Parts: sequence; structure tokens; C-alpha cells
Amino acid sequence: KVFICPPHTMVTSALLQHVFITTATTLLVPSWWVSSFGPQLTRITVPPAFVRPTHSVTNIDTVNVRPSSPTSLQMSISPEDPSSKRVANEARTAKLFHSTPLILSDPLTALLNSGNNTKPRNVYLKMDALQTSGSFKDRGVAHLCQTLHASGTTKLISSSGGNAGLAVATVGKALGMTVQVIVPETTKPMVLEKLRGLGASVQIHGVNWNAADVLARDLVEQDSEAEYVSPYENPLLWTGHSTLIDEIVEDLGVEGIEGATVVASVGGGGLLCGILEGLQRHSLHETTVIAAETTGAASFGTAFSKGEPVMLDAINTIATSLGALQVSDSALERAKAHIANGGSVVSGVCTDAEAIDACVKFADQHRLLVEPACGAGLAVLYSDRLRKELFNKDKNTGPVIIEVCGGSGVNLELLDMWKTQFSL
Repeated sequence: KVFICPPHTMVTSALLQHVFITTATTLLVPSWWVSSFGPQLTRITVPPAFVRPTHSVTNIDTVNVRPSSPTSLQMSISPEDPSSKRVANEARTAKLFHSTPLILSDPLTALLNSGNNTKPRNVYLKMDALQTSGSFKDRGVAHLCQTLHASGTTKLISSSGGNAGLAVATVGKALGMTVQVIVPETTKPMVLEKLRGLGASVQIHGVNWNAADVLARDLVEQDSEAEYVSPYENPLLWTGHSTLIDEIVEDLGVEGIEGATVVASVGGGGLLCGILEGLQRHSLHETTVIAAETTGAASFGTAFSKGEPVMLDAINTIATSLGALQVSDSALERAKAHIANGGSVVSGVCTDAEAIDACVKFADQHRLLVEPACGAGLAVLYSDRLRKELFNKDKNTGPVIIEVCGGSGVNLELLDMWKTQFSL
């Protein structure tokens, strides 16, 4: 069978599921889509991609679709209606993740506009630190795990430096699923305690997340009942993360978010992929996205400046949750696609001291603890150096929205220790 996609239809992983359901073997799509998104799906789908661009006929390209088992299909694609502006509805209805507040920050608005002779800009905080597990990870993990659960999966194996594992343990427990989390040796004791408190089986392995991830994948290969949950590399995760853009649009309206700048921390790239997916879904093509990292974990910034994937030699940062040696290829590809559509993606790299200083100031002004990985995003505003460097070049004049991604690897004792360490 052949499924023909109308020229203006948004081609998403959900459409691909429709193709499978109708047993079509070939999908016809506009040629621009193949050049922009076909190669991306080929590289990111887990297990190996079932989408492959083949040839063009005038302005329409053919994409062959290979069969896949029901379980692997559910891992790879989203079941949502591609015409819907709001996704991950089943996970949302089941309260596996929450709509979080978008609040106007008076202190950061004043800071951004101080000495600024151009149009004043409001600064908003998207408070994903208030998700059940403590971070934005609940969004994508909820969508992925709910989809796996609906397909009959009962056991999840994840690799994590903390926040993704906590999200898997939180969502898995709510769904009645067995959860095993492989964590690196750098994982904080408080995170290990939280994981075990949620009923997850925890195994410590390797000096960094990459080593822990290898073991997690091996364990999944050995267990026919288990499915692998990546911290950031799965289209279902990205679709789940994109729900934060849906909520921002609902709060501010499409006109209210026009000309906006969105600031988010980047580790492996899952959150960035989700944000860019949400912006595309709402046709917010001219949005500026600032991808924030620390100097010792700048896998995105390094790769983005070189225009190709780069493997870091090591992770050397207090923001261990950003510790992926290589950012997702898809994050780079989606960033390039966003730029090609008229938007802007900018790398913002802070020092560990700037990240901690941002965490301290944020706690003082907004009464909420966040870990250094989240501090990297906040430092884009709190650091005088970064604020001037990034916003003096920003062509947009709309609201600035900071994704307060949260993180559970922080408490009062740690924050006080970091303040002393960096003489703040």
C-alpha cells in the first residue's frame, strides 16, 4: 500500500505509526521533508530506523517503510494525531506528568532591562522543577513509558546520572512496572537513596554515564521482558518534552510568544529536541533558542561550532547532570533545521562558578533549589558576562522564557558547600 501525505501536513512519528497501522509499505511526502527530517529519523530511531529516503518524483519523495515488531515500533514513534497541537495526552490524563506554572520573574525582568534602551522584555520561568520527580524529565519519560506500558511492557531498564533514572522510577512505579537503573560512580548518595526509595533496583557501574549506558543496553539484550529507556535519545521522549511549549503557548497565546527567546540547559540534547519540536508544531519558526552548558560539559556547543558531532575527552564539571560526552546527532540536526526555517539557535557556555552563583541567586529570589545543570540555564540571565554577550546579539524582542528544568541532586547542605567552594 501507498500512503500519500498532503503537501502541508506536518509529517511526524505519529503519521508513521498511522502508516504502519494501515499496513502501508511506502509513504509519499513533500521533498522538503525528506531533506530536513528523513535523515534525522534514520539516525535516531531505536531500534534501527524504518524510514529511508529513496528517490524524488518532481516535488514528492518516496520513503520506504520496513516492518518492525509492535514493541520496537512503540519505542520509536508517537501515537498522537499529527494534526493535534497538544501531544502526550494519555500520559497527561493519567497524571504521569503535570502542567507547570509559567511565572513572570520581576527580578530577572529588571536585570535584563537594566541599562537597556531597546524595547523592554519580560522574563518568564517555566517551573518544571515542580514535576513529581523534580525535573522536566517526567514529561518525556511519562510519554515513553506510558506507550511501552500500553504495548504490554512490564520492565524498564534505564541508565542515568540521576534525573532520568528518578523520572523512570517515578513513572514506572505509578504504572506498576519493574524498574532497574544503572548509574555511574559519580552519582550522589542522595540520588541513590531516592531511587531505592521509589522501589527501583540500582546498580552502580562505570566512571561516567556512557559506561553505565553500555551496561544498561547489554542487560536489555539479555532480558526479553525488558525495554531500554534512554535518558535523552528517543523520539517519544522528545515529543513528551515538547509539551512544555504547548503549555507556554496556552499561557501566553501564539501572539504572546512571537519573537520569544527560550533558554534551556543542554546535556544529551533530549530537552533541546523537544523544545524545537514544540516550536515547529506551533509554527514558531523565528524563536531564538539559547542552549546553555558549562565549560566542562559543552558537548552541544563544541559540536555546534564545528558543525558536526564531537566526542568530548571527559566530563569536568560540577553540573554532572549535563555529563554526556556526545550530544545527540538529532539535536544538531533539529537546530540546523530551526535555523533554516528562520529561527536562531545560540550556544551559551558558563563556568561552574557562574552556574552555582545562578543557583544561589535563584534560591534567594524565587525560593526554590535547583541543581547546577539548571543553573547553567539561569546563568544566561544572572551572569553579567553571558547576559550582555547573548542578548546584545539577540534580534528578537519578545518574552524571554527560561526552562527551569530542576534536578534532584541538590539540598541546602550541598548548595552551602558549593557557595564555599566557589567563594560566593
